[in-house]
Amino acid sequence: MELAERFLLDALAYLECALGFLCYVLLKLVGSPYGRYASPRSAFRLPARAAWAVQELPSLAVPLLACACAPAERLNRWPNCILLTMFLVHYAQRALIFPFLIRGGKPMPLYTFILAFMFCTYNGYLQSRYLSQYAVYADNWLTDPRFLTGFVLWLLGLLINIHSDHVLRNLRKPGETGYKIPRGGLFEYITAANYFGEVVEWCGFALASWSIQGWAFAVFTFCVLLTRAQQHHQWYNEKFEDYPKFRKIMIPFLF
Repeated sequence: MELAERFLLDALAYLECALGFLCYVLLKLVGSPYGRYASPRSAFRLPARAAWAVQELPSLAVPLLACACAPAERLNRWPNCILLTMFLVHYAQRALIFPFLIRGGKPMPLYTFILAFMFCTYNGYLQSRYLSQYAVYADNWLTDPRFLTGFVLWLLGLLINIHSDHVLRNLRKPGETGYKIPRGGLFEYITAANYFGEVVEWCGFALASWSIQGWAFAVFTFCVLLTRAQQHHQWYNEKFEDYPKFRKIMIPFLF
């Protein structure tokens, strides 16, 4: 039974990688249908705050339920506990804090919400089940350069993501409407500083966990957020004549 589930977790990880590449191709063709890009003709749309909170919640709830309902055999080891905590910290922020900081926010199409909810359930199970039941690390893993470098990248990415979201929320003063060019932080160099932070965060997590499950999540995140970043970059350049031409899309000094 354990061997079968371990095989399943590996298969799900490879599938997540494949889905990431598929999403990249599809989103390049049709665009990311959310926020300012969502069609006003969408029949079913959900309030932004509620949709964000509920769609992100499985990545927090599924790991907690999985550990509560079955003996978490590997969580008696510090590396497994810390890695799972890293995952949960991000989604505690995304599900319990970020949605309630949203100012206004355009309604979310129902199909976008459903896809995000399904992915968070899928990935929440994949990461938490692997770390709580099957991931085996050496006794000195917490001092291994891969873990230390990965943890620093994860923390740096988390802080960049939070700070960038703060910048975006405060673009407009109370009572103002319309769109503005983001200024400050990494927005001085790239269009999608918030996405860059999240990519760095999950690449750090993947490095620290040194697992196909972690790298699959990083690959999926990069594929999906890159298309969104490209869409944002094109929109800003078309919307604002004075948009800084030197800004890259998502990776500082690269693209």
